[in-house]
Amino acid sequence: MRCLRFSSVFLLAALCSSGQDLKEFEKKVTEFTLPNGLHFIVLERHEIPIVSFHTFVNAGSVDDPAGETGTARLLGRMAYKGSETIGTLSAPAEKKALDAIEEAYDRVEAEMNKGIKADQSRIDMLRNQARIAGDAAKHTYQSNEYVRILDENGATNRIATASLDSTSFAYSLPANRAELWFLLESQRLIHPVFRDFYQERDAQFEQYQQQLTVNPQVKLFAEFVATAFKTHPYRVPPDGWPGDIQHLRRSAARDFFERYYVPGNTTISIVGDANPADFKRMAERYFGPMAARPMPPRPPSDELPQEGPKTVVLESSGPTLLAVGYKRPDWYDKDDLCFDLMQFLFSQGGSGMLSRDLVQEKRLALQVRAGATFPSGRFPNLMVFFLVPAQGRTVEENVRGLEDLLQRFKSVLIDPQNLARAKAQLRSTFLRRITTNDDMAKLLATYHANYGDWRKMFTSMDELSKVTADSVQRAAEKYLVATGRTVAYTVAPGQSNLPPAPPKPQPVDRKTGGVN
Repeated sequence: MRCLRFSSVFLLAALCSSGQDLKEFEKKVTEFTLPNGLHFIVLERHEIPIVSFHTFVNAGSVDDPAGETGTARLLGRMAYKGSETIGTLSAPAEKKALDAIEEAYDRVEAEMNKGIKADQSRIDMLRNQARIAGDAAKHTYQSNEYVRILDENGATNRIATASLDSTSFAYSLPANRAELWFLLESQRLIHPVFRDFYQERDAQFEQYQQQLTVNPQVKLFAEFVATAFKTHPYRVPPDGWPGDIQHLRRSAARDFFERYYVPGNTTISIVGDANPADFKRMAERYFGPMAARPMPPRPPSDELPQEGPKTVVLESSGPTLLAVGYKRPDWYDKDDLCFDLMQFLFSQGGSGMLSRDLVQEKRLALQVRAGATFPSGRFPNLMVFFLVPAQGRTVEENVRGLEDLLQRFKSVLIDPQNLARAKAQLRSTFLRRITTNDDMAKLLATYHANYGDWRKMFTSMDELSKVTADSVQRAAEKYLVATGRTVAYTVAPGQSNLPPAPPKPQPVDRKTGGVN
């Protein structure tokens, strides 16, 4: 593994600086699309007999239907529950048992829909019947069979996760077990069953409720994005609104799966000790039967213009937490790399501008960090700053200190060495991400799905070299402004009074950095 890691670093470091080397790299990549629209990317790396597989579905929490938020995340939890053939003890008996669960929940829903005429005792009784039906169904399948097969065949780095913008399923296998992946993954996508749906639904609800209770940051950021975005789905927590999660139905999840888990909306990347010709034959054999279906609708992308600063206050025990965000464009915008560079300039360790100014010099905060893209980047989002005010320091002082720092950043020319250092850090981060097979598989699928070409991950390094100090500062001047600002912070219980708005920063001389 060490040899693979270092050889990859040197190859790709050269690749990032030479178009000719990119062409050499392309010789190791094979792409093909099945007639049903499913796209494959295969990268050969024969240093070790391991193959990493990544299935990327271009649908996430933003695609959750209204009233059914949490569906995408729940499907991620259901990923490795098996298929109609993998894990079942008797397919007819299992189908009958799962249908009985749905019928039981239909009765629960029918009683609840009576509104004020609903009988709570009857609802409780019907819910108990649904739980009994769920327990009975467990005798018809083995929900851990899929994972057991993977473990027995040496699978590693297994993930199944739904983000706001997408859903990913991945793991690595020994090269001589590659065909097993084609069998298991195709069956999972073509013949899903959604076993243990209601148990997983309830677990998702309980875990999210626990996070809101024990982790003040989770609650803060949930309120933060719900305040920053008025209409866009980014305002919804990835786990869903608690009131929605409790009422999610298996039938609705199947509808979501059939709408979004279609071949044309899915990209599969394979990296490692792979034979492209053999893998193409296996892809045709196992995934060819997957029916072509229409591409799904895109989620609404419009957000009402923000016409002034917003503030939200939460009561919470513990230290004060502060989040400040500014509206910014999506990652397709020409200024996207400017925000990545700003993140490094502001918060690269102890040498970042935030730490130097707000922690070390002014002692306003105990912790500070910046995020270029929040909560995700496929649609217009936020550049966010997170601060923990120091003992005896107020939220007002920290917001004012941040605003003063941003004003200086927009007014004083960026030091060329600092900009070069930030670019080097971005390149280094990129190189670290592509040294392992599983990370490279993820990036290949992600870039293809989002940009239409995996090469974007490399050409973006060329674009990075062209970003100037002026372009970074112009982006800051345009977007890091009060009209697009949202502030969220916590206070001790019983003290939720809003502070006065921070005063307007003094103009700063661009050459000296002094106040005029």
